[in-house]
Amino acid sequence: MIFSGLSISDLLQNFIVLFTAITFHEYAHGWVANKLGDPTAKNMGRLTLNPIAHLDPIGALLMIFCRFGWAKPVPVNPYYFKDPKKDMALVAFAGPIANVIVAFLACTIYPLLWTLFYRIGIVGNVVADFVLELFISCASLNICFAIFNLIPFPPLDGSKILFSVLPNHIYNKLLQYERYGMIVLILLSLSGILSRILGYVINPIMSVFNAWISLIFNLIW
Repeated sequence: MIFSGLSISDLLQNFIVLFTAITFHEYAHGWVANKLGDPTAKNMGRLTLNPIAHLDPIGALLMIFCRFGWAKPVPVNPYYFKDPKKDMALVAFAGPIANVIVAFLACTIYPLLWTLFYRIGIVGNVVADFVLELFISCASLNICFAIFNLIPFPPLDGSKILFSVLPNHIYNKLLQYERYGMIVLILLSLSGILSRILGYVINPIMSVFNAWISLIFNLIW
């Protein structure tokens, strides 16, 4: 059964992988903000690994069917921070780092799981193959999600990291245009320009993770 060019299996895989990526990403923002003195995310119920708390309905649908969308941003109040610019950069950086950690774990578990399935004779089974593909998809999507969010363009996390090293008058000026950034990003994504640019960064990083998978296979065989 196909819907919008995707099978039910594809949609389920997208659902699981994408919601895992955004959940850990947003949780990491809230966790670091809380550690730095801002309890806003915790008080609003966002310091949780429940994906429902982090979903934006429209952004979630786009992510499932188009693999481009957005989550509900974790609320952060910089007035709680001792050094607002530096601490905001740390909070912003936490999301992509969480995605890299998830990708690393997925790449570590995949060869172990494949070996287990092979030894009990279920490689090639529909369910086993779906689970294995899930881990590969989880790794690649989380890497892409991390790199995408590190683009130094508002409202992405990379812009907050970049803004932290700018003079205050430039920082405050750029914040005024943050609301228009997502429109520009959507247009760049639809045009295919964004994918081509990101490919130059993502492909070498994917090669490193593939080498890690190969290393584990070599160690256990």
